[in-house]
Amino acid sequence: MEPKTIYTGKTGQISARKEVIRIRNLKKGFGDNQVLRGFNLTLYEGENLVVMGKSGSGKSVMIKCLVGLVAPDEGLVEVLGRDISTLGQKELDLLRSDIGFLFQGSALYDSMTVRENLEFPMRRHREKLGVVKDSLPRVLEALESVGLASAIDLMPVELSGGMKRRVALARALILKPKLILYDEPTSGLDPITSKEIIELMRSIQKKYGTSSLIITHDVDCARVISERILLLVDGVNYAEGTYRELAGSRDPKVQAFFKK
Repeated sequence: MEPKTIYTGKTGQISARKEVIRIRNLKKGFGDNQVLRGFNLTLYEGENLVVMGKSGSGKSVMIKCLVGLVAPDEGLVEVLGRDISTLGQKELDLLRSDIGFLFQGSALYDSMTVRENLEFPMRRHREKLGVVKDSLPRVLEALESVGLASAIDLMPVELSGGMKRRVALARALILKPKLILYDEPTSGLDPITSKEIIELMRSIQKKYGTSSLIITHDVDCARVISERILLLVDGVNYAEGTYRELAGSRDPKVQAFFKK
């Protein structure tokens, strides 16, 4: 099912790039609750794509299908050219090493220092990295990218909410992924800190050339970070386009996302 409302503008220029994520006719339900009803999405190389939807609209389920945590009832999910449904556990783990994930709420390990939190994914993916005799240079590089090298020996309890989000972003970068999934990156942050995180996301995308899929309710985040926005309504992609195109729409369902 194609989007009910399609906007064009500069989105046609994006589609000339290589596909990084391809989702077609994705359906997933839990009992009588049909969450995704034929969802479609394409993320292109180097693109920042924002997905917006109300709570319970299926955004989190879609993310779980992307990384192989949930199996779709129907449909195609391709990530970095690989069909998720065909991968064994070892192949899936290797693919996940090319995907950085910034969790809502940061999800740092409270019993580990900042350095240990960043080293954790390196230990999990030794096969990709090979023998790393000294992890410190890589940890410092990631922390310097988010302006927090001085916090390397601190515990999460010693960090502010904004600092935790920065450390979580550094952890997402530690394996130098091709793709980053952001789940509500500014949730729970004050406006000033939210703006700082958004600017960090922009600088990281520019520095590393990553492709980014951003799940957010934050209209300001969507306005600043997105090249393209997809609106998820009732389990399908209802509309897509640039921020300006969608914010200027007269469709009531589209307008509902952009009212402050």
